[in-house]
Amino acid sequence: MAIEVGTQAPNFELKDNHGRTVRLADFRGEKNVVLLFYPFAFTGVCTSELRALRDELPAFVNDDTQLLAASCDSIHTLRVFGEQEGLEYPLLSDFWPHGETSRAYGVFDAEKGCAVRGTFIIDKEGVIRWTVVNGLPDARDLNDCIKALDAL
Repeated sequence: MAIEVGTQAPNFELKDNHGRTVRLADFRGEKNVVLLFYPFAFTGVCTSELRALRDELPAFVNDDTQLLAASCDSIHTLRVFGEQEGLEYPLLSDFWPHGETSRAYGVFDAEKGCAVRGTFIIDKEGVIRWTVVNGLPDARDLNDCIKALDAL
C-alpha cells in the first residue's frame, strides 16, 4: 500500500542514468519534487509516459519543481533508454538493493520484481502532498499531476 498524503516522504539516495547520486534531501527547502515510479524502460506504456513528460517538461522541471523518474532498471539500461528517447530529466535506478526505494513508498510489486506506476508530489518541506497509483497496464494522467502541482 502506497504511503499517504501528509506523510513525510522517505528519503532516498539513488544513482541516475549518468551515474550521479541523487538524494531527495538535496531538494528540501529548494524545490517541490515529482517522484514518478514506472515498471521498466523500453516497454510500451512506460515509454509513452516518459515521452509525454519530456514533451511537457517545463511543467515538471522549473524553478520550483524537479521531476525524478525511478525504475528498478540498472543505470546502464537507463542511460541507453534516456539517450534513445531524448529524456533530459533524471532517470533513477532502484536496481540495488532491488526495489528498496519503491518498497519504501509502497509501490513495489514483489511478484513482478518492479515498481507499479506510483506518482508522488513532495513539497519543499519533504511532505507528500498528492499521490496516485496506477496498475501496471494503466497509464497515468499527467494533467492531474499538473493540476496538483499548480495547487501547491
